[in-house]
Amino acid sequence: MSTQITTKQIKELRDSTGISVMQCKRALEEAEGDMKKALAILKKTSSDIALKKGDREVKDGRVAIKSDGKKAVLVALLCETDFVARNEDFTNLLNKLTEEAFNNGIEKMKAGAKDMIDPVIQKTGENIQLGEVYEVTGDVLESYLHNNKIGVIVSLKDGNPELARDIAMHIAAMKPEYIYANEVSEDAKKTMREVFEKEMAGINKPEEIKKKMLDGKMAAYFKEKTLSDQPFIKDGNMTVGKLLDSSGAKIKEVKRYSI
Repeated sequence: MSTQITTKQIKELRDSTGISVMQCKRALEEAEGDMKKALAILKKTSSDIALKKGDREVKDGRVAIKSDGKKAVLVALLCETDFVARNEDFTNLLNKLTEEAFNNGIEKMKAGAKDMIDPVIQKTGENIQLGEVYEVTGDVLESYLHNNKIGVIVSLKDGNPELARDIAMHIAAMKPEYIYANEVSEDAKKTMREVFEKEMAGINKPEEIKKKMLDGKMAAYFKEKTLSDQPFIKDGNMTVGKLLDSSGAKIKEVKRYSI
């Protein structure tokens, strides 16, 4: 004789998992009304569904940042479409993961992330994966989040929070690859030199002039990619390096992530 499943049981299971009524009903029937067994069945189903969707490309998602002024955590959560990235279950999941990372540490959050993510995969029908996770600490610390698609954390040595936030906004917009010119590797220089040499191969100019042109292209390219050399977005007459110098501040650490 089959166990009679009540509406109250289904509602209780749905409220605790957020999974559809029919899936909750089937799990309760399979578990013969045992709530713990039904939860275990749903968890396994979520895991199986996540496994099947695991090879689908995740090219959208959201970024979240939590900060208390001394420590900041950035968490990226990836999915297949912007439709799911704006879904309430997805955003709630991202917020929970960010809180967990901030309060209990990144490694502990990562250890439990799959169990939190799998039920949302089951609900949304999309592959969802944890992206990059960063933690930055410092005495002068600020962050900037643009449309939940770009997140930046800046830690300064000296300076003030307003300056750190301005620089975070600048980095979000200008996406520098280096902070200071001395960070550019010889490999990067060699690669770009080869690229520009190919571009200039057909130019009919004396070698001396071609060398000056090549040096100019190299200098311009890396200046554009280096934070301290970039014109500050709020005042194009001043570079970010000069802005930092005028406040007696230096960049301690920067994390930028974009989807």
